[in-house]
Amino acid sequence: MTQKEKNIIKKKIEEDIDLLKEQIAILEEKVKPISPDCSLGRLTRLEAMGEQHVSNKVLDESNIRLTRLQNALLRINKPMFGICIECEEEIGTGRMMVRPESVRCVACANNL
Repeated sequence: MTQKEKNIIKKKIEEDIDLLKEQIAILEEKVKPISPDCSLGRLTRLEAMGEQHVSNKVLDESNIRLTRLQNALLRINKPMFGICIECEEEIGTGRMMVRPESVRCVACANNL
């Protein structure tokens, strides 16, 4: 992977981190406990609790991806960045642009 490609990927990682931080802030508001004295009907309360459960799941996944992106940012200037941890072949630039936190090539990721 060339230094120019790494710079493009680094910019993408930084943009993704900024977007994720905004998304996490919004999700943290959505997962706050629903007050029992809130004047919601029974069905509306159940719907709100269901939405809260989904938001919690998305929040967890967003936090995991944020950590992976931050780790990728720390690794980007190391020689093994963009090299599959399984087969040690170069991970395609296209994949790295879509999922810059990837540590496996498409073939090895499909074998999991």
